[in-house]
Amino acid sequence: QVQVVESGGGLVQAGGSLKLSCTPSGLPFDDYAIGWFRQAPGKEREWISCVSQGGRFTDYEDSVKGRFTISKDKTRKTVTLQMNSLKAEDTAMYYCAVYSGSCLVSVVAYWGQGTQVTVSS
Repeated sequence: QVQVVESGGGLVQAGGSLKLSCTPSGLPFDDYAIGWFRQAPGKEREWISCVSQGGRFTDYEDSVKGRFTISKDKTRKTVTLQMNSLKAEDTAMYYCAVYSGSCLVSVVAYWGQGTQVTVSS
């Protein structure tokens, strides 16, 4: 049984930082690209970042480039999203997504339950 567990959300002031973690289980970690999405109240879920199966390729949505960093730790079997210089508009529920293929294919096979990030201005 595949499980995708996120952690690390919380409340932070604008300009601050948070680090989200995603730990999938029940699947071969090295075989899957993993990404992050977010959904703010009243808005559609949007993609924000992806890391490739091997961890060498990363991609970011324009609004988070230069502020967010995604990485894959093969030893700990965890993907982290380091979020710096947070803005009020980053407030959303953040979801970890295990892709069925590469980042470029962008088809999600498994979703986490989400972790809330709230940035106060």
